[in-house]
Amino acid sequence: MDGPVVRPAVVDDVGALRDIEEAAGEPFRTLGMDLVADDDPPPAEVLREFVEAGRAWIVATDGDVVAYLLTEIVDGCAHVEQVTVHPRYAHRRLGRSLVEHLAGWARSRGLPALTLTTYRDVPWNGPYYESLGFHWLSDDEITAGLRALREQEARRGLDRWPRGCMRREL
Repeated sequence: MDGPVVRPAVVDDVGALRDIEEAAGEPFRTLGMDLVADDDPPPAEVLREFVEAGRAWIVATDGDVVAYLLTEIVDGCAHVEQVTVHPRYAHRRLGRSLVEHLAGWARSRGLPALTLTTYRDVPWNGPYYESLGFHWLSDDEITAGLRALREQEARRGLDRWPRGCMRREL
């Protein structure tokens, strides 16, 4: 059986990306993380910038966009800015397919690693990324760009729950 098909996002996908992000916040409520669940999806203009820069990919099923990934270059690495799967499509390896696609994209550009910031204890965050080959960075391994991202997250109140930085060597 073939895996999910990943394709570059197009501007017409932006509304679906926002809808996916909103739906994906709901499971955080079951963990008492209402602040995360209530966080607004990225503005359409921000998503359009990722799309137009060629740094956004989606998975579609039956013509509907059901998962997406956004990346930035942070400290010379492909940083997973966001990877989100609509909860109705969870457990189908869609997030894994997107991360593997990003790994290929990064390798083709000579980038040494993938990085991300995430919640340590949320099952579909830290433990999930460990299963994809990421490891937690110690404080002295956190690069300047990742440190700046963590500071932004703290200002948004996201540090109410344990977070950290992860890296996967390519």
